[in-house]
Amino acid sequence: MNVPLQPLMNEHPALSIAIRQTLSQARIVPTRLPDCGDLQLYLLADDFPQEALSPEEMHAALHEPAYWIFCWASGLALAQKLLREPALVHGKKVLDFGAGSGVVACAAALAGAAEVVACDIDPASLAACAANAALNRVSVRLAGDFFALEEPFDIVLAADVLYDKANHHFLAAFLKQAPVVLVADSRVKDLNVPPYCLTGEVDAGTLPDLNEFDEFRRVRFYGATRP
Repeated sequence: MNVPLQPLMNEHPALSIAIRQTLSQARIVPTRLPDCGDLQLYLLADDFPQEALSPEEMHAALHEPAYWIFCWASGLALAQKLLREPALVHGKKVLDFGAGSGVVACAAALAGAAEVVACDIDPASLAACAANAALNRVSVRLAGDFFALEEPFDIVLAADVLYDKANHHFLAAFLKQAPVVLVADSRVKDLNVPPYCLTGEVDAGTLPDLNEFDEFRRVRFYGATRP
């Protein structure tokens, strides 16, 4: 269970205002992540919702999801892995694709990456990445268009981006961007996309807790190296 680090008055004003455009009662508060050292994120307060959502809010939550207000299980698991195995990114140029809250990008920076780029098509997500980088006192560069990044990277990291098969074409693109790719996903049990192969499995949960089925708490790591 996530625990707010500071009193409610220390919620993030700009991020709270942004999410209240669709979820009027929402508060974005600093939250320490389990097994991640001092890493913390601005996330949705775990007492939400206090009342039933209006039809308009329910529609917005379903059709305009603010992924950045959660630390999803796969992102948490990948962040924990980077902090436990810093050699994966230490001294390297890292791209965090589909960054969401920026948990993986922040973890990579804390693990000693030489440079970290957080890429997401959602401007609100990039604002959250910037706020979370500042919260953790790390440097993270922001990018909104993956295909506009013509620079090489040492490793591409991605968490919870394969839930939609329409995104699977990115797997080949990742290997054009970097010689090493590491993907974490709790929705894909068997990724049959060579040269990607299963490298490990761990249990993790989403913060704040969404009471997900146990099967979605099992995170699988898929790795690939450029042929």
